[in-house]
Amino acid sequence: MNSPKPKIALIIVDLQNDFLSPDGAYARGGAVSEAARELPGRVAGVARALKAGGGLVAASQFTLWPDAQGEPMISPHLKALRPFLRRGDFAPGSMGQANVAELQPFIDVSVCKVAYSAFFNTQLDWVLRHAGIDTVAVCGIVTNGGVASTVRDAHMREYHTIVLGDGCAAFKPEVHAAALADMGTVADVMTCDEFIQTLT
Repeated sequence: MNSPKPKIALIIVDLQNDFLSPDGAYARGGAVSEAARELPGRVAGVARALKAGGGLVAASQFTLWPDAQGEPMISPHLKALRPFLRRGDFAPGSMGQANVAELQPFIDVSVCKVAYSAFFNTQLDWVLRHAGIDTVAVCGIVTNGGVASTVRDAHMREYHTIVLGDGCAAFKPEVHAAALADMGTVADVMTCDEFIQTLT
């Protein structure tokens, strides 16, 4: 007797305009990852293939919520790391907060997040459970930050977890490689093309 086919969701972590666009917040601050800018086209192919088979595509959107005066509420850690962030960056509903255009046609659900993990203080787990998802494939940025945190949180919630190695990027190749090796202890690591092949 064959095992039931897994119900799969693609989780796209933070592929947003303020991170990737030439006129986004990170480009303005000089914090650009060329490897990250190559991801949307590759990830769009995965999303298209998954949706053709009835899968769900979820995306996280890093968000800087404004306070009563309209100033972004930035954690001290992030403020020290990215001092260039300013009013309007990653603001809810803004062009900068939006997922990049290449991916928008495929996204079924978006959740706003305030920390590394797409599960932390979001409704992502609720959505996945109610959709009957048992397997998640994670991609996006950065490999050693939002992706790694999301992968470990998925593992803790007992999803079968896959990392799309060439669907992720970090600011340094060696950091990317080390993060993938580390995530291999809790997830299956494969390329985007390998993952698409598993869907057929």
